[in-house]
Amino acid sequence: MRVERVRVERRRWYALGMRHAVIFDMDGVLVDSYQAHLESWQALAAEHGRSFTEEEFARSFGRTSRDIIQSLWQGLAVHDADVRRMDERKEGLFRQRLARHFPAMDGVPDLLVSLHAAGFRLAVGSSGPPENVDLVLDRLGARALFDAVVNGTDIERGKPDPQVFLLAADRLGVPPANCVVVEDAPAGIEAATRAGMRSVALLSTGRRAEDFQHVAPTLMVASLRELTPKALAAILKRSDARD
Repeated sequence: MRVERVRVERRRWYALGMRHAVIFDMDGVLVDSYQAHLESWQALAAEHGRSFTEEEFARSFGRTSRDIIQSLWQGLAVHDADVRRMDERKEGLFRQRLARHFPAMDGVPDLLVSLHAAGFRLAVGSSGPPENVDLVLDRLGARALFDAVVNGTDIERGKPDPQVFLLAADRLGVPPANCVVVEDAPAGIEAATRAGMRSVALLSTGRRAEDFQHVAPTLMVASLRELTPKALAAILKRSDARD
């Protein structure tokens, strides 16, 4: 996008008094990390003589690693120190795999640039550790486009609790009702709804439309290329956007 066009777009949106934000989940939204996460969970489980199925993995989407360890491996990770060590090991295995092969989600660069040019404030709202978030932002070369970043060390409660998105909105200085969350997990969509935000469900790897039936996202898309500043602004203008 040419610099002059960016300036014109920003002036147009600011003139309209827009103060809107888009909060992106990271895994499955900015990067197709499905396989890297699955393999790292399975490797961790194997190290402890246990198994971790793809079905279990799918059910865990959107939750923190700590929550997954405590719920799936009760009796093994009894103490907080055990959970922390397993969490760090799993995330280290994940970063090794993601660093070797980094599959950015199709359409990410174009969408981020167009939203930034249109005057949207942008944030990452992830339950992942800061090292994971840093790796993704650096590989995307998009750090300068984001006005706020929330990672797993910033929150005490994972999705579907809305804490991560409410904190992102607070750091952006944008009211929750003026925020749209882009998520690939039902738990994340539920968190967005509980935060009083609009939501977009992205059907990334391993996700089906029926997975989101019980959480009712505002919009569902198969690709980030379906999203534009105009489409996201329209979501926020809907009559039910100021409940």
